[in-house]
Amino acid sequence: MAQERAVSPGALALDELSGWPEELCRRELPSVLPRLLSMCQHSDNWIEHIQILKVIVKMFLPHVDHLTLEQTFFSQVLPKTVKLFDEMINDLTSQAKELSSQNLEIQTTLRNILQIMVQVLGALTGCVQHVCASQESIILENIHSLPFSVLHVIKSTFVHCKNSESVYSGRLHLVSDLLQALFKEAYSLQKQLMELLDMVHMDPSADENDDILSMVVVIHSLLDICSVISSMDHAFHANTWKFIIKQSLKHQSVLKSQLKHKDIITSLCDDILFSFHSCLQLAEQMTQADTQDNTDYRLFQKTLKLCRFFANSLLHYTKEFLPFLSDSCCTLHQLYLQIHSKFPPSLYATRILKAQQEEIAGAFLVTLDPLISQLLTFQPFVQAVLDSKLDLPCELQLPQCLLLVVVMDKLPSLPEDVQTLWCTENQSSEATTRTPLLKAMFYSFEQCSGELSLPVHLRGVSTKGQAEVAVTLYQHVCVHLCTFIATFHPSLFPELDAALLNAVLSANMITSLLAMDAWCFLARYGTAELCAHHVTILAHLIKSCPGECYQLINLSILLRRLFFFMAPSHQVEFIQKFSPKEVENLRLWQYISFQALSAELKRQTAEEVATVGTAQCREWLSSSHTLGDLESLNTVLSSLLALCHSAGEALDVRQQTAIMEAGSQLWPFLNIKQVTGQPCVQQTFSLLLPLLGFFIQTLEPQLISQVVTLQTSLLKFEPPDHVRLAMLDFLSTLGKLFIPQAIQDKILPNLSCIFALLLSERNWLIEQHALEAFTLFAEGTNHEDIVPQCISSEETKNKVVCFLEKTGFIDETEVAKVERVKQEKVLFWERFAKVTTEESKWPPSQPYAQRAHPELLLEEEYRFFSREAAL
Repeated sequence: MAQERAVSPGALALDELSGWPEELCRRELPSVLPRLLSMCQHSDNWIEHIQILKVIVKMFLPHVDHLTLEQTFFSQVLPKTVKLFDEMINDLTSQAKELSSQNLEIQTTLRNILQIMVQVLGALTGCVQHVCASQESIILENIHSLPFSVLHVIKSTFVHCKNSESVYSGRLHLVSDLLQALFKEAYSLQKQLMELLDMVHMDPSADENDDILSMVVVIHSLLDICSVISSMDHAFHANTWKFIIKQSLKHQSVLKSQLKHKDIITSLCDDILFSFHSCLQLAEQMTQADTQDNTDYRLFQKTLKLCRFFANSLLHYTKEFLPFLSDSCCTLHQLYLQIHSKFPPSLYATRILKAQQEEIAGAFLVTLDPLISQLLTFQPFVQAVLDSKLDLPCELQLPQCLLLVVVMDKLPSLPEDVQTLWCTENQSSEATTRTPLLKAMFYSFEQCSGELSLPVHLRGVSTKGQAEVAVTLYQHVCVHLCTFIATFHPSLFPELDAALLNAVLSANMITSLLAMDAWCFLARYGTAELCAHHVTILAHLIKSCPGECYQLINLSILLRRLFFFMAPSHQVEFIQKFSPKEVENLRLWQYISFQALSAELKRQTAEEVATVGTAQCREWLSSSHTLGDLESLNTVLSSLLALCHSAGEALDVRQQTAIMEAGSQLWPFLNIKQVTGQPCVQQTFSLLLPLLGFFIQTLEPQLISQVVTLQTSLLKFEPPDHVRLAMLDFLSTLGKLFIPQAIQDKILPNLSCIFALLLSERNWLIEQHALEAFTLFAEGTNHEDIVPQCISSEETKNKVVCFLEKTGFIDETEVAKVERVKQEKVLFWERFAKVTTEESKWPPSQPYAQRAHPELLLEEEYRFFSREAAL
């Protein structure tokens, strides 16, 4: 081995040289230094090399002109020093496998190598200290070899120390003292080097030179070191990052286009995530512990402080170098999503105490808000967030939704061009497509099925001194969406209209409901003319729908709700434009609540619908009864049913009698074969049952018996859900009726049979409605004896009892519920109900200008939306 070779004769003079006085060293420098340098360059003996190096650094380096250091010393000696240091590292790694307490020879050899390495680091520290002491401002070119050699040695040292567990395996204790000394020496050397680099002066007027390129290499070398020491010494790691950021900003004018910004951003984001996860793990340990451990809490606070430091560093760096971060935007986007995926209210959040949640949110998460603010105007970030091909895993879907809400909150304070950038599709010339903000928000919201079903809760708002109230995800998104709409720039109204309409037409019910709530807010916030304009558009859309579909249902619900917000004068205009006197307009009136009209308008319109509706029923009864005619009849029955539900009190006895008679005369035309085989007849059946139920007190007993008997027979053929729901609607009304003795034997056994069958349903929707209908019947009926007969089993009895006591059927803990919802989300929420629809071909209508609103939404709006949902 190299260190066992005989010491060369030249080395014998080193002891003498080390005792020379300072003046003699200065005088003999020209003759002695070249000899020493030659010995260094040609010596492969590690001991001799370090001895020569130490003599040069201690005795002669102080007398070398600082302008000639690079040519005279560093460039000649340090490359050889680095080469020998690498050989020592390799020898350590290769021979460490043979290390044992019994093998004293290899133990001595390895310890000797480590001691020599410590001395090398000490000599390099002397070089750095000399440069710092001899100059006030340093030109990197004058010491070019020094920082690169030092950085290489430091990194190699830290890598070896980091891997020591695996390198030395279970024998680490035999050399641990020297490894600690080695780490400390490298630590000290890096601190000295950073002080030196802090003194470097660079010409800001230079576009590109060797100094600039050298500084770039230095910064990225320190970045590599950061990745090595991140898990070894947190404080040292943070200080190294602090220096990297400081130097990048100090020399920003000359380095901005040379630095590998993506590498820096990626490493910084990785360190933020690592420290954040460490913080969460500590908080989780504290949650699981029975008692509060002050040591754990102090470590938690230190780690949280580290999180904040890294986040602020990222914030500062991003602010200064934003134009150069186009290829880092996806990384920054993912950082935000990853952080929020591990923090409440995410289903995938670490379970920690409320106190620690507040600390993390107040000390760390708040720094992400200004980061997003900085990125909002940057087109590549917009592209990253709104990428149409963005395919996020389940755990990142809620964070994406919350991010889009944050964007909506911030956009109104930004210029119109920035709002346009976010709210419109990109031009076809761009390489990748971008989804408009509102469309992306609705889509993202749709992905949060688990969070909406639990539901998860977010921090709400407090006003007028009231305590803050937690709100559901739905409330949170809805209020912020409406606030955004209230500040929407007029030039973007077409995008708003399109986004709301597309969302209303969504196959996803909760998405459609959110869009309806937002549209209703728009109707109240905007002008009365705007509301009337939208109602007219919806009316035309509904009339043009080719048949029954979920889009028609959604549009009809929205029409019903918006009709309540119309000014009375506009309601009059609507009635004139879509008069119920015209049969084709009954398609609309089946969806409108007459409660929205004034008393006089309600009476007038109700009379017109009743007159036209009953006339159409009579016409059908006298016709040949074709299938096409039955579809028209169903529309008529639906409008009459809507009339009875929302304006029954406005009908006089004559009109009520006419409707009842029309329904009674239609019933005999229904039979089992038709109802089981024809969807149109099923629809007629489903409309007639609740219509007859409305007049249950005045129906002929014989007709009631026929209706119940037909239902009993029909259940044997397993009719579709909407038919069974109509049955339950009718059965619930029978609780108000005293059944005559003459027909009790025909009705009551069938009644108990129907309830027993529907209460035992496994379909949750039918089961829920069956429980509701049975409760209404049982609470009102005079025939108490029939009630127990409707409960056919112990299981049904338990369900009824749980329903009445408002307790769940299944005892499930919160943790188990969350895990179940997560599994369901993964298995079933991959767009399970994709429905292909043709693009709307209707030309967009320009909305009217909005009127001013005195204030933005606050707590009052939460109550407003809960009220509107019931309309």
